[in-house]
Amino acid sequence: MGRSRYKITDPEQPHFITLTVLHWIPVFTRPETVSILLEALKFLSKDGLKVYAYVVLENHCHFVVQSKALDHDIARYKSYTAKQMIQYLSKNNVKQILEQLAFYKKAHKIDRAYQFWQEGVHPELIQSDEMMRQKIDYIHHNPVKRGYVDKAEHWRYSSARDYSGQQGLLEVCRQW
Repeated sequence: MGRSRYKITDPEQPHFITLTVLHWIPVFTRPETVSILLEALKFLSKDGLKVYAYVVLENHCHFVVQSKALDHDIARYKSYTAKQMIQYLSKNNVKQILEQLAFYKKAHKIDRAYQFWQEGVHPELIQSDEMMRQKIDYIHHNPVKRGYVDKAEHWRYSSARDYSGQQGLLEVCRQW
């Protein structure tokens, strides 16, 4: 599969995006790996990224995000988190996952030993309040649909708690 044809059409508007680990390898099964993702989002939030909703599952994550330079912020996010994940996996001697990240790496990625994220983020411009609600609902119900939890707010690594009046792990913007 080649590079994504999907583009961020209006970088200053909210977009629904999906980031997927290469070959759907389950990496986000440990609190430490999820923490890398959430801490990077917190950092970018201080730099202007608005996070409206998120969910982290074992091998991919969904976000509704917005910033003045969304394409640049997503590239920064993917680059930083990939480096941190590979560093974590190496430090903790998780050889099986590292071997898979090396094996499935795209041939044109000659500047690195591993590829962490699949290429592209399949961005979808949020064009209305209705679409925003639909994407947020999709994000929050992803773990329910997969049978991991009975209620969306039970999934720890999601903004569903924030939308149900509880405090989540990452501050989200609920006004759009």
